[in-house]
Amino acid sequence: MSRPPTRRRLLRLAAGTAAAVPLAQTTQPAHAVTGAAPDAPGIAETAPGRATTAAAPALQVQPFPLGQVALGEGVFRRKRDLMLDYARAYPADRILAVFRANAGLDTRGARPPGGWETADGNLRGHYGGHFLTLVAQAYADTREAALKATLDHVVSALGECRQALAEHGSPRPSHPGYLAAYPETQFILLESYTTYPTIWAPYYTCHKIMRGLLDAYTLAGNAQALALASGMGDWVHSRLGGLPKAQLERMWSIYIAGEYGGMNEVLADLHALTGRPEHLAAARCFDNTALLDACAEDRDILEGRHANQHIPQFTGYLRLYDHTGQERYAAAARNFWDMVTESRTYSLGGTGQGEMFRARGAIAATLDDKNAETCATYNMLKLSRQLFFHEPDPAYMDHYERGLTNHVLASRRDTAGGPGTGSPEVTYFVGMGPGVAREYGNTGTCCGGTGMENHTKYQDSVYFRSADGNALYVNLYLASTLRWPEKGLVVEQTSDYPAEGVRTLLFREGGGTLDLRLRVPSWATEGFTVTVNGVPQPGVAVPGTYLSVSRTWRRGDRIRISAPYRLRIERALDDPAVQSLFHGPVLLVARSQETGFRAFSFYKDFTLRGDLADAIDPEGRPSHFTTHGLTLAPFHLADDARYHAYFRRAEPVVVFGATDSGVPNRARGDGLTFLDVLWAQAPFAASGDFVRAVGVLADLWLAEGRFTRAERDRVVAAAPGVSQVRHA
Repeated sequence: MSRPPTRRRLLRLAAGTAAAVPLAQTTQPAHAVTGAAPDAPGIAETAPGRATTAAAPALQVQPFPLGQVALGEGVFRRKRDLMLDYARAYPADRILAVFRANAGLDTRGARPPGGWETADGNLRGHYGGHFLTLVAQAYADTREAALKATLDHVVSALGECRQALAEHGSPRPSHPGYLAAYPETQFILLESYTTYPTIWAPYYTCHKIMRGLLDAYTLAGNAQALALASGMGDWVHSRLGGLPKAQLERMWSIYIAGEYGGMNEVLADLHALTGRPEHLAAARCFDNTALLDACAEDRDILEGRHANQHIPQFTGYLRLYDHTGQERYAAAARNFWDMVTESRTYSLGGTGQGEMFRARGAIAATLDDKNAETCATYNMLKLSRQLFFHEPDPAYMDHYERGLTNHVLASRRDTAGGPGTGSPEVTYFVGMGPGVAREYGNTGTCCGGTGMENHTKYQDSVYFRSADGNALYVNLYLASTLRWPEKGLVVEQTSDYPAEGVRTLLFREGGGTLDLRLRVPSWATEGFTVTVNGVPQPGVAVPGTYLSVSRTWRRGDRIRISAPYRLRIERALDDPAVQSLFHGPVLLVARSQETGFRAFSFYKDFTLRGDLADAIDPEGRPSHFTTHGLTLAPFHLADDARYHAYFRRAEPVVVFGATDSGVPNRARGDGLTFLDVLWAQAPFAASGDFVRAVGVLADLWLAEGRFTRAERDRVVAAAPGVSQVRHA
């Protein structure tokens, strides 16, 4: 069934943000280092990231290479540093053990990492791909020679494994480009529709290895990695290129066994680097046609599907749109994003229950200890930024900020967590049910792998640029320094984010005419202001848009952005009484050992301004509060404490201040109560305005049969009980 226009699209049209500057395309992984040219036989002589397909539609926005944005001091950098310690210390030979064993080579006494990455595990090898990406990203960020040596060692060893497989594999692969940590058997069995757990997502593992190799090339200039990835692409084409479409579609419909991660994306990226038509043809072999067509037609059939099995497919469809211009690919990706973010996303920005998509709007009904698989958020953020490159809709960055701040940042334990650096100390599921606790570790799992990547690329979406180089998008207010050598610019951002405070952008070097596009977050509903060198800037800051400041900038120019945080609630779609609390962009959780919903009541403490700050007290630390005898803490503080990300709103009676009307606070059909609807009109300028609003709404509740005449009169009589100011 088709759905009505989304709120995101309506807001975009109303704000006029669809009219963006024409911008250029990038086909590389968004954080790629420029200037690393391939020198392997058979590879097209094109710089990394440069498209070789003339038909590709132009992107409107480009990212900056990862190494051109440096994190400043703060919580993001501290968590990044914990993962850098892991990347520096983890023995690379453990990563290689399963590959060497499969190729009949000496494992050098190294044990496999563990988890799913065992000597006989059906997913072995996937963690090695993630490790390559981790080290490549870490090197792009830090330029540490030791990290480059580790990466080169792993790639060289993988090359030895592929050669050994091709020359004397047992059984010998069907193509010399084959590279994996197990025989080709799993792929052969999939073609006869063998199910999980006999086989376990062989193309998913293939994708992780290929992506790690491409990142080793684009981020660290290792040409052998591109040659290995190209050979794997050739093998995929030889394996799938001659299969009937119906057979492929049936393969990709199989639960888990048919999961292929982002094979279509990585093959499209490979094609952009090699120019080989076989690589693009191989990418199109992964069209999951039934779901692709449904999403292109805006028919929601996600319920009951494995979330992370399907999310990365849609980033791949966007890349195929880039190469083919076929609109159905782009439409499917846009509509899929809407289906997930608008009706299947928990307050932290994650999705899924027990790895599965549930029914539209099923939030309160699905809260437990196995929500929000961290892999799924990793992939939804990738999809969000890729969609933004095509259409710079601020809603994509609103979602990116939510997921980055409240899920990804929260997914890495704040301390080293265990002896040495043997575990990435990241989450798998992040429960949203009452009284759950996060669990960390996940060596060898999918979320352990994406978790390694998450925390070494925090800066990848802080800044974007227009294709013509005339605009700089400031998407996230993280402490960071941007170096834009083509413009001769160095821009430093000072910020305590995610804590509240003024953000400052300083032009440290360079200048020139530039349109600075500052994101006005959707939560910044009042008080968003911008000054340049102390002078307030004109323009209306509409939440959920970008505010442009255009001028000829000079070295030393200072921009100050103020976006005051407010306490606010978000309601579950299927039960408005089940709610989460936020302070600006920061999800707050109640620290409590109880395993049932905590009941919170706020309206009795409201003043005419209708602000939650009248009912919730600051605790004394940034973004910490107290209410109902409990501490509210930022969710990104990643420890072992039990928490409540949702509470149940208990407002049973219409109460104004100290005056209790005795009338039940009845709800209308959408679940919103009398007090919900009334206080949504706040603030009220004076007591008389409030009393009139109570009378109008009480008359409506009477007319619609939710109040009796006597109840209506008692409610109106109680209205003057609301104060103009909060009493101590």
